[in-house]
Amino acid sequence: MGKVAIIGVGQSAFVRGYEGSIRELAFEAFKDAMSDAKIANSDIGATVICSAPEYDKQRSPAGVIAEYCGLTPQPTFYAETLCSSSSTGLKLAYSLVASGLHDSVMVLGFQKMSEISSAESQERMGRGADIQWESPFGTMMPAYYAMYARAYLNHYGVTEEDLALIRVKAATYGQINEKAVYRKGVELQQCLTADPVASPLKVMDCCANADGSSCVIVASEQKVKDLGVKKPVWIMGVGAASAPVNMAGRDLFTGLRVAQMAGQQAYKMAGIGPKDINVAEVHDCFTIAEMMAYENLGFAEPGQGKELIRAKATYREGHIPVNVDGGLLSKGHPIGATGGSQIRTVVLQLRGEAGAMQVKDPQFGLVHNIGGVGLYGNVTILGR
Repeated sequence: MGKVAIIGVGQSAFVRGYEGSIRELAFEAFKDAMSDAKIANSDIGATVICSAPEYDKQRSPAGVIAEYCGLTPQPTFYAETLCSSSSTGLKLAYSLVASGLHDSVMVLGFQKMSEISSAESQERMGRGADIQWESPFGTMMPAYYAMYARAYLNHYGVTEEDLALIRVKAATYGQINEKAVYRKGVELQQCLTADPVASPLKVMDCCANADGSSCVIVASEQKVKDLGVKKPVWIMGVGAASAPVNMAGRDLFTGLRVAQMAGQQAYKMAGIGPKDINVAEVHDCFTIAEMMAYENLGFAEPGQGKELIRAKATYREGHIPVNVDGGLLSKGHPIGATGGSQIRTVVLQLRGEAGAMQVKDPQFGLVHNIGGVGLYGNVTILGR
């Protein structure tokens, strides 16, 4: 298996209502990544298009988007693992290049969630669970994560204020991320007095739907040399796992098992551990999700994630900066584009190009991307 690097990244602005078509939305990230990589369409050997199809009016969008971006007749593939679709796409692209089948592959994730109503969107999210045994009873994403939150808070003595501190951090960095939906700061008291959604989660504990696209271009070591890439970011480790769909098959007190397993795989492959990570992007669809990620990834012992956020250790100046681009809580969550956006952030950090969000001299970065309620888990470790 050969070495694989990321040579270009791109992202559209994440917005609440994109006025163009999905192909135009995808093109924004494509154009950004191609400009970043400074390559031509002929340098792309294949594409992996990623989205959650239940939100798409266009059936089989991969061919439509590849054609619009001028990437035919190269082969195109379609990847879907709910909210982790584009990090799954990156693993597929890594495999295609590391195996020698292609010397470069583009991963293009998108979602135009505004094509359907909020009620329709919630109903489709509910169908991400088992449609025979769970979703007919009205379970939706906030309710599922609220179950984790209630179990976690009761078991470890963590407070709703600890969760609110995560939202305050997200807003701190969302203000300086020009790609984010929400760019306003929030006060702790605002979070604590916000309307309830699914107890103990309140409005401020939840991310919002968004429209957006992201793009990541990977290449073999030889292709990197041939293209003269000046700042390649290497894929050091990839891990992935899945879990039982039904909550009856889960342990709600140990966080998301898929994150633990995927993280262990990625650390082993990269030959490093949690203490070596200098910057991380974790899947904070809800504040409790970020809290659990601290522990599932080994940044804190079980029940001790609260100490990280209380001490501001996960802020940009802390010893393990997490989601210093605002995370999903501020950026928004266009499902098929989310993982690619996280990867873009870490790539920019490792290249020293993250602007006001830049952490000091990072060597290794980690991306944690979850599909559904811990149904799918991907962890990717990147290095300079």
